[in-house]
Amino acid sequence: MKRFLPPLAALLLSVGAFCAEPIDSLYMRQHYDLAEYHIPMRDGAELFTVVYTPKDKSRTYPILLNRTCYNASGYTDYQVNRYPSDYLIRDGYILAYQDVRGRYMSDGTFDNMTPNIPGNDPGDPSAIDESSDTYDTIEWLINHIDNNNGRVGMYGVSYPGFYTAAAMPDAHPALKASSPQAPISDFFFDDFHHQGAYLQSYTAAFAVFGYQKPDRTREPWYRDKNKRFYEDPASDGYDFHLRLGPLKNVTEKYHKDNFFWNQIVEHPNYDEFWQKRNILPHLKGIDHAVMTVGGWFDAEDLYGPLNIYKTVEANNPEAKNMIVMGPWDHGGWTRERGQTTHNNIYFGDSISTHYQREIEREFFNYYLKDEGQMTLPEAYMFDTGTNEWQRFAQWPPEEVEPLSLYFGENGSLSLGKPTDPNAVFAYTSDPAKPVPYTSQTEGLTFTPRRFMSDDQRFASRRPDVLTFETDPLEDPRTIAGEILAKLNVSMTGSDADFIVKLIDVYPQDHPDYEHNPDNIVMGGYQQLVRSEVFRGRFRNSFENPEPFVPGEVSEVTFRLQDVLHTFKKGHRIMIQIHSTWFPYIDRNPQKYVENIYKAEEGDFIKSTISVHGNSVIEAGGRVGEPGPVEVRLESFIRD
Repeated sequence: MKRFLPPLAALLLSVGAFCAEPIDSLYMRQHYDLAEYHIPMRDGAELFTVVYTPKDKSRTYPILLNRTCYNASGYTDYQVNRYPSDYLIRDGYILAYQDVRGRYMSDGTFDNMTPNIPGNDPGDPSAIDESSDTYDTIEWLINHIDNNNGRVGMYGVSYPGFYTAAAMPDAHPALKASSPQAPISDFFFDDFHHQGAYLQSYTAAFAVFGYQKPDRTREPWYRDKNKRFYEDPASDGYDFHLRLGPLKNVTEKYHKDNFFWNQIVEHPNYDEFWQKRNILPHLKGIDHAVMTVGGWFDAEDLYGPLNIYKTVEANNPEAKNMIVMGPWDHGGWTRERGQTTHNNIYFGDSISTHYQREIEREFFNYYLKDEGQMTLPEAYMFDTGTNEWQRFAQWPPEEVEPLSLYFGENGSLSLGKPTDPNAVFAYTSDPAKPVPYTSQTEGLTFTPRRFMSDDQRFASRRPDVLTFETDPLEDPRTIAGEILAKLNVSMTGSDADFIVKLIDVYPQDHPDYEHNPDNIVMGGYQQLVRSEVFRGRFRNSFENPEPFVPGEVSEVTFRLQDVLHTFKKGHRIMIQIHSTWFPYIDRNPQKYVENIYKAEEGDFIKSTISVHGNSVIEAGGRVGEPGPVEVRLESFIRD
């Protein structure tokens, strides 16, 4: 069952009127004491930890722990930088920030997405993972930090979201509430890849994640390495990456000595290296409250929050498991800008404040302090078409029937039944002239964000993009839940990527928005609602890719990420399909090669790609194969 909240504007006006003053260093100095510790782990390594304790010793406090690879020593000058929210700081918590193993002031060797070792035996110093390091940290904190109440909560955004999720299996008994936010769950599907396709926009990130530090340090040890990529600033990232050429040139010019880049190059498929770094199979036996948080417009980590929530739900039916998805980009709920907009689309005022004050605060205060009532639903989801929060008893909502979208002649899109199963729709994809990911020119942008709600008119006018749309809707249509693309394709080449986009087409007479520049015309705007890429070689196995046979029809089935969006009366539903999305995603040569990271310039060819009329997009509810993990993942997920 779902229940609509009051209209968003009235609700958020009431919230905004009581916003707390932002926390500053003076407030922290007046109300908190600061200390630094090197906490011993079971193998003798010491992890650097910054701890703030309330000056008021008249009561006890729970501990909020944030484990990070982004320099905990940045929190040593009474600056807490939005983590956690001002509301939680004013409520009174012991705040702990820790460098994970091998980062900054902590001992050890850093490993990306450290593999989980089941069991977490405190007596085994060789069984070291993020769960064991968190266990040892919590054990030390509750025994050495005065005035704690014996309860610990964890939270973190992005990579710290992964560390929060990775601490949930075999957790310390004092861990009572976890909130993985924009969490990575699997680097083959989050962050550095999307369903096996490399995020070329992440090329600069390797300077942060691919070098080991020589000793304890408070300074970034990768600063000079990062300059290497940006030494010639480019105002046009599309042009820069196109001139750079194949990914083998990235190796030779920028990342030859980068251990993580070399690992990615040598593991182009979903082999054991990636499989053991997937946290999802280990999310079992969880006996404390979990609230996963994400943004519908997160270009980095949308797969992570949705699949962590679904996996915890499937494996731990008795756990208090919740999900919150709002109209934010990556981590947008941690900052309040007043108006909540994404690119050109306005969603309301003070939405991040509403989340921090009415959702996150209630979650931690209830489970760590026994304060207040637990009024939050299992799924607290924002409808990006009506701009309203909705409450669901589960996600996806089980009562929602999928909406089937079929392709027809002359760019038509029909609802519910195919119009011409024998039709064939073709386009020629040229890696030398790839489809841009955005309508705007952007420089060397690490993780582009605005495009997630961008106007798609630039793409629908290209001959290498298939575009299908419905007639204007006579009644509103809400899509709530999963989206599955079932494409039947053929091609003249032997490999291809497939980008599928779900788009909301505004009426031609739609008024412009006051917050936008004058050149942004909302009449006929084609708002990107959801999109995803799939590397066709993985259509039958992510572990064992295979080429297409030219001219032979093959089935390509893959999930887009979930959505909650109402297409209003008078709007149209549009689907776009194409095979390049540059430079957000790297280019597929379209001639099958064993390893795209090692492809030569001559391997990149034009290919005429056909999508057949018996293809379908299933949208809403639970679609495709049941279960919490990606369709067609290998059977490595086992006990």
